[in-house]
Amino acid sequence: MRIAIVTDAWAPQVNGVVRTLTAVSRELIAMGHQLLIVSPEQFRSLPCPSYPEIRLALTGRRGVARLLEPFAADAVHIATEGPLGLAARRWCLRRGQRFTTAYHTQFPAYVAARTGIDPAWPWRYIRWFHRPSEAILSSTPSVDAVLAGQGLGQARRWGRGVDLALFTPEGARDVQIRGLPGPVQLYVGRVAVEKNIEQFLAARHPGSKVVVGDGPARAELAARYPQVHFLGARFGEDLAAAYRAADVLVFPSRTDTFGLVMIEALACGTPVAALPAIGPRDLLDPAVGAMHDDLDRAIAAALRLDRAACAAYGAGFTWANSARQFLGNLAPGIRTARPGGAGTWTGSAAASA
Repeated sequence: MRIAIVTDAWAPQVNGVVRTLTAVSRELIAMGHQLLIVSPEQFRSLPCPSYPEIRLALTGRRGVARLLEPFAADAVHIATEGPLGLAARRWCLRRGQRFTTAYHTQFPAYVAARTGIDPAWPWRYIRWFHRPSEAILSSTPSVDAVLAGQGLGQARRWGRGVDLALFTPEGARDVQIRGLPGPVQLYVGRVAVEKNIEQFLAARHPGSKVVVGDGPARAELAARYPQVHFLGARFGEDLAAAYRAADVLVFPSRTDTFGLVMIEALACGTPVAALPAIGPRDLLDPAVGAMHDDLDRAIAAALRLDRAACAAYGAGFTWANSARQFLGNLAPGIRTARPGGAGTWTGSAAASA
């Protein structure tokens, strides 16, 4: 099957969207599918205001068409609502090409956290953008409910996975983290206002707090919380070693739609403490995670959980299953205009997998 994925988020960005698309693309190629990734690296771009790691492609429908038309995709998936997603959406609608979209990020909440504007305004754009899609790929039932509440009822489930060759309870433990007074409470992710990281930093549970990640708020928060250990970004085995060395992963975000770091930590045997928000509500079983609006109480409860149970639970999330869900959700019977005339692809994506 020929699958085109259009995304404004791609390497060298480091975030859940990029990690998800990279892992699922790898699985799809291993299954024998042909992929076209349309991303900012193929165009001139400029940094996104207040989030310079994200590059905004300087192109429109014609620029995207130059890539999509010769590929003649059987299915088009638009992963993000940025400039490339917008251009691909226009291209699909003009050609009668059905397409799917995904709701990876609580964009209205992010915008509200960064600017203070009423989230009702960005929701108008989100509703307009996703309304024509055959399906909106959604990570959890809570996200389904949010979309349905906005009149977008075509959500279909697309879960996430873990690299189980990397994130396991066996292996090295970060020496620097293990040397800190316990219990060690770990945050992993972008250091930015929309992640609500300050609620974690202000928590009073005894022990040591460690932040793994980078972002625009790091310098300010490091100055305000000198007792917290800001270690910067970690990847691969270094990240797995950090998870293993911690006594608990703390996930304070109220805006993430999933939270890959939670299942990675669990696969390493580390329990999770979180707020009862979208993501944790759907992912965490009481045997492996604790939720409370008071993070101190959530941390105390999570520290009592069994690490072996956490590892077993985390091992249930695989990228192979995520890729199969992705395929099954692509719109069946997509009509694709091909060079030299119209053509059709019949049958479901799942049947072609």
